[in-house]
Amino acid sequence: MPIQLPETGFIRLPLILAVLPVSRSAWWMGVKSGKYPPAVKLGPNTTAWKAEDIHALIEKLAKEGGAQ
Repeated sequence: MPIQLPETGFIRLPLILAVLPVSRSAWWMGVKSGKYPPAVKLGPNTTAWKAEDIHALIEKLAKEGGAQ
């Protein structure tokens, strides 16, 4: 069964990396460079991304032909 991402709310990094074929370090480099959406700090040890931003990124990457 494919992984279902929530339509709204926040998504943590392990779930994002389960859907997008990039490494953790490549993801963070992409966030830093602006290729991927900015993170949202939910607490001192909790970082997530807006679900809407991740859905938009997936659509953009699908049109471009990949995550790399």
